[in-house]
Amino acid sequence: MVVSSISRLEKKSSNNVEYPRPQFKRNHWYDLNGTWQFAWDDENKGEQEGWAQSDESLPQQINVPYAYQSKNSGIDSQEPHDVVWYKRHFHWGKRDGFELLLHFEAVDYHTKVWVNGQFVGDHAGGHTPFSFSIGSVVQDGNNVITVRAEDHNGVEQPIGKQSWKSDNFLCWYTRTTGIWQPVWLEEVSSLHIKGVKMTPDLAHSNLQVEAELPLHQSKAYLEAHVYFKDEWIHSSGAWIKPNQTKVDFQIDAESDQADFRVYYWTPDQPQLYDIYFSLKVDDEIVDQAESYFGMRSMEVKDDKILLNQEFFYQKLILDQGYYEDSLMSASYEQMHSDLTKVKAMGFNGVRRHQTIADRRYMTLCDQLGLVMWAEMPSIFKFSDSSMQAMQNETREMVMKHYNHPSVIVYTLMNESWGVNEIYHRSDQQNFVNALYYQTKAQDPTRLIVGNDGWEHTATDILTIHDYNSSAEDIAATYKDKASYVDESPSKTSKKQNFASGYRYTGQPIIMSEFGGIAFSPQEDANTWGYGARPQTEKEALARFEKLMKAVMETDSFQGFCYTQLTDVEQEVNGLLNHKHNDKFDQREIRSILSSVQSDGFIFE
Repeated sequence: MVVSSISRLEKKSSNNVEYPRPQFKRNHWYDLNGTWQFAWDDENKGEQEGWAQSDESLPQQINVPYAYQSKNSGIDSQEPHDVVWYKRHFHWGKRDGFELLLHFEAVDYHTKVWVNGQFVGDHAGGHTPFSFSIGSVVQDGNNVITVRAEDHNGVEQPIGKQSWKSDNFLCWYTRTTGIWQPVWLEEVSSLHIKGVKMTPDLAHSNLQVEAELPLHQSKAYLEAHVYFKDEWIHSSGAWIKPNQTKVDFQIDAESDQADFRVYYWTPDQPQLYDIYFSLKVDDEIVDQAESYFGMRSMEVKDDKILLNQEFFYQKLILDQGYYEDSLMSASYEQMHSDLTKVKAMGFNGVRRHQTIADRRYMTLCDQLGLVMWAEMPSIFKFSDSSMQAMQNETREMVMKHYNHPSVIVYTLMNESWGVNEIYHRSDQQNFVNALYYQTKAQDPTRLIVGNDGWEHTATDILTIHDYNSSAEDIAATYKDKASYVDESPSKTSKKQNFASGYRYTGQPIIMSEFGGIAFSPQEDANTWGYGARPQTEKEALARFEKLMKAVMETDSFQGFCYTQLTDVEQEVNGLLNHKHNDKFDQREIRSILSSVQSDGFIFE
């Protein structure tokens, strides 16, 4: 049996790169990553036997936040276990007037949490953050957190690229069970800022702030101070009545020092404002937090996409966010390395495919100047329960991304996965449309793709997937816009661009998946990619150049997303290998990308 150890938690600065929520920071946090007790519960008897209330230790150890299927977890087992348990002891000095928040960045899939044997809450969804207030159950001295995670990896829950079969197949990979993003504690005042929603309004040069508070009996004042570097821009605030839990106000973002009234966020110049929040009761500060925002807008004009009212040609690369030893879990250093390579190769954005990234990933995109398409992981069966799961977790996905200026597009479904009969079935069409309008209501500031790749219904962009390896065919197929928009132009998918009853209505067009050139110096019959496999690096790079130029020279396209950034397990079509090292000279990739469509916001 594992001997439990009681640790006095280290108070860490929120300015270090480990901090999980860099866009909303208080001064300090407590890191719960590291060694936890761990157990499989194949007989599903833990709740009935009272494991959460027991003083017994769990029999194994695991390194959180890594799934047990990964090497970094310390377990590295591929055996299926649908129910897993965790325990962690910690010492706490309880203070009157303060609340303690327990944060989970992501746990796959249905999570139940106990503190000192008392149930504090549950959460369904494998990719989005959640938290519990545990101040009422935590005690002065020793405490224990117990977590039960149940993940059947079923086709009616959003699983993205996790294989639901016994083995990996095609482009589906090793599954992830349980905790796979950071776990942490945060001490706050009983009255505190639960969260903020920040919406830039370029037309009026201001920022709309919506803040949420817990239920309270105080008269309070929330104020915000905006700076750009060392320049004070403006301050504003609002009074809050007793029992009022929502408040909103506007802040002027205009500056005489900016070239054009405000400091715009673009990939070329990712300028970020700092904003400092203070919550006061009787002139005493009870809570403080700092954040940042970017002033930018996204819109469609005719068949063009505009960023800050200017034409923006998107050069994206598809990033699945898998790592050899840690699966979907990544360190800050790994994320920073990947995204700086993306920038160095000449791409101006990423499509985060079928996973919901760590919040630090979005902050890096904000800071480095990379636009991002956020994407909801797919279901693979259409049912009442899968619709409910998708609708709930999609709302949480939008909440997670809302304040990040780099995020410009939400992709809700991919390639009709989970709605396989959408071409003919009105119920499946209506479901995709329901997701589209739900997301548009929640966030009207961004563009939305309902079903990426083919068989579109409601969508702001006509996106096309075409893995034809012939550059000549690509150029010929998409030469005449009128000949393909309402047809099935892709010779690889052979799918119609629009579902039955829907037609092209002038949307911008983006080739959102193409390429996928399989190249690996080590020949392996168990690996795969798209098209005939080139035998040399030179041959692979020549094909890349031809395909890239064929797409960039297509006048009707407003951008592209190349597949893909890295190899992933059995799939070897990355520009980086599965260790995330370069396969090709970054300067050669950059030279190809800058040879056509070099206007717009391209980092030089």
